[in-house]
Amino acid sequence: MRQGLLSVFGSTLFQLSGIFMLSPLLLLLLKQAQVSTTVAGLFAATTWLGIFIVTPFASVITHTLGRRPTMWLASTLPMVAALGFLLTDVLWVWFALELMAGVAGGLRWVLAEAFIAEFAPPGKIGRYIGAYATMVGLTFVIGPALLAWVGPDNAQALWLVLALLAIGLAWTALIPPLPPDPDRHTASIGLAGLWRAVRAHPVIMLAGFLGGFFELGLASILPLYGLTLGLGASTAALLVSVSGMGGTLAALPAGMLADRFDSPAQGRRTLMAVCAALIFLSACASPWVGHAPWLIWPMVAIWGASGGALYTLAMIDIGSREKGMTLVNATAVLVLTYTLGGLIASSVSGAMLDVSLELGFPALLLTAASIGLAALLKNRHKRLP
Repeated sequence: MRQGLLSVFGSTLFQLSGIFMLSPLLLLLLKQAQVSTTVAGLFAATTWLGIFIVTPFASVITHTLGRRPTMWLASTLPMVAALGFLLTDVLWVWFALELMAGVAGGLRWVLAEAFIAEFAPPGKIGRYIGAYATMVGLTFVIGPALLAWVGPDNAQALWLVLALLAIGLAWTALIPPLPPDPDRHTASIGLAGLWRAVRAHPVIMLAGFLGGFFELGLASILPLYGLTLGLGASTAALLVSVSGMGGTLAALPAGMLADRFDSPAQGRRTLMAVCAALIFLSACASPWVGHAPWLIWPMVAIWGASGGALYTLAMIDIGSREKGMTLVNATAVLVLTYTLGGLIASSVSGAMLDVSLELGFPALLLTAASIGLAALLKNRHKRLP
């Protein structure tokens, strides 16, 4: 339905632009308040903690409240958190508000992607999910750009965040009613539903994990990787932009291409295998980056593009085959596996860089890439329902 797609796209554009403007603003305010870097880092991680807490229970909440009311709740809580940041500077309250915003973000992540899959016309689901992923990537740029334009020291910055969140909430209110879920009384919810989704889509979830590992997780340590290679601080920071741009630009072409196969399901599996192969080949070059630092630029671009495309294709596959609460369950598991891949990559990569730039870190990359490629190649010709 056109109205449904437009409302989800509009609400996400304004909400995420506000959130990605708010996140760096809060970190800057914490540093101005002489909060330690360690505490500031824990504050930033609180968002991901909120996502991890709520995602396993997204289907329970959605089943209890309904999909539209749950989406309204997920759009309202960030506004409440932003108002709280305006009204108090008590640190523990800020942590509680950030945790609440993370919980809302997890609900929105799961429901928005499930809505796109439900509203997309038959045969065009890849195009719309790819376009949605591209738009989400752009909000990572729009939010910080608005903060730079307004100025982090400007007292109006938080009010602009509130305005963006309010406009997003207004768009959310336009989401049209959905017919009753066909599996409302038969689908498993909670942990049982998540386990059923894992059993139904194990390789797809592995693709999501691989995407999170190479797009989300490695992006967080790229500045450290660049500094280890001897790049300047500014140049090392640009590596994150290259990875993010790769993921943003690859999502829509991957989705459009997925729709063009005579057998869309088989085509998605083939494209996933191609993405995994590109990741593996780029990882094979990692032992020589220390001797040829220029290799890092195409390598990082491939990680971002292929990782982002893997997640997009996994969501397209799930959205094409599931509906109702089963779709919410499967989307929640995909979000969990993607973020788990990111957390493992970011937590282990630093240690592997300390072990060896030419051995430890490449070994980690090649292990993850090999497992993903082997599973996706084995699954490529599997008969699909």
